[in-house]
Amino acid sequence: MNPTRQKLFTMLVLLFTVTSLHAEDWPQWLGTQRDSVWRETGILQKFPEGGPKVVWRTPIGGGYAGPAVANGKVYVTDRQLPEGITNPADPFLRGDVPGKERLLCLNAADGKEIWKYDYDCRYTVSYPVGPRTTPAVAGGKVYTLGAEGNLFCLDAEKGGVLWSKDLKKEYSAKTPMWGFSSSLLVDGQKVIAMVGGAGSTVVAFDKDTGAEVWKALSGEIGYSSPILCEFGGKRQLVVWDGTGVHGLDPETGKSYWDEAYPSKMAMGIATPRKLDNHLLVTGFFNGPMMLKLDADKPAETVLWKGKSSDETKPDKLHSVLSTPFLEDGYIYGVCGYGQLRCLKIETGEQLWETFAATGGKAERWANAFLIKNGDRFFLPNEQGDLIIAKLTPKGYEEISRAHIIEPTGKANTHAIVWSHPAFANKCIYARNDKEIVCISLAE
Repeated sequence: MNPTRQKLFTMLVLLFTVTSLHAEDWPQWLGTQRDSVWRETGILQKFPEGGPKVVWRTPIGGGYAGPAVANGKVYVTDRQLPEGITNPADPFLRGDVPGKERLLCLNAADGKEIWKYDYDCRYTVSYPVGPRTTPAVAGGKVYTLGAEGNLFCLDAEKGGVLWSKDLKKEYSAKTPMWGFSSSLLVDGQKVIAMVGGAGSTVVAFDKDTGAEVWKALSGEIGYSSPILCEFGGKRQLVVWDGTGVHGLDPETGKSYWDEAYPSKMAMGIATPRKLDNHLLVTGFFNGPMMLKLDADKPAETVLWKGKSSDETKPDKLHSVLSTPFLEDGYIYGVCGYGQLRCLKIETGEQLWETFAATGGKAERWANAFLIKNGDRFFLPNEQGDLIIAKLTPKGYEEISRAHIIEPTGKANTHAIVWSHPAFANKCIYARNDKEIVCISLAE
């Protein structure tokens, strides 16, 4: 091999090596592509005896917001109560409680604080533990949305505030019963937020200046996070609010289509999921609706719906917190009382269910999240267990399980941890109301 070819070969080998060793980030809700897929390789097949290695633990305050991981940093929000102040004894009740919301930036390697930013924030929400939404990191900036509608853009390296919005003040929006819970979506030059108020259910802001780019829709914003899809020859922003499902032009906010599907108490939390020309939404009270998307134009038809609005007699899939996973013609998702179910996409026919992943028995709002890695799933559940399992049309096959974090919250009569972890750097970053932990999942 001549020297020039040898040099080129060496450069290609080095490039391949660096690329293959590059750790994947988790910079927003549901990961790099907002699809709940963790694409890193070199991940352990089962947990070692005694459980996986804890890399670090860092104390934090309360919150349901999952962390984001990007560029060697972990971003997580929490809430701090003043000394002598407590939340209402009944978490379901709404009060008026002083406190602060914070954004913490930690070193992903050791959990040490790099910077923090806090601001006064009185809570009027039910379940007033802390913020709900996962930060979004893009272009050297980090975007956060607090439970009472405080939207911030900060410098991701140093923590300085670049711009901010008080959504309730600027848009006459009302705090939803369970707080602002829809995670922000960064798309090109825009950051898209579920806001509320007349004509501003969803608003796109310039990601660098905070200037309003467009606003659209009117109605209760609900709790589901928007996604981007491409079908019918168009990029579309899919929004599920308290009135139904909407397909919008992400550049202008113009409506392509609307499918009415009002939900009781606007309790649609799970993120809409698309596979090929199918789009699924599902909620606790009203159950699921499967749309079939037109291949030639931005339009849709209803393929099927759940037939029950009785939470105690769920038909097909009445999801609460967990976003379902669609794959190879099947739906895998957690129903409102902890039933992990498999259904056919085309018909909604249920093939199987199990309570093994969520606690072993029916429990209102029992939960586990579904994250795909290779040919198996990682399922962090509300007991603080992390499960490795295979989900197929034939059934649930548990491979391994480890207890990784304590459930410090409370819902109904049981202790819970309800924040969605991040998966990056061959690790899981999980939080409760007292700490955030980094646990290695490397082979």
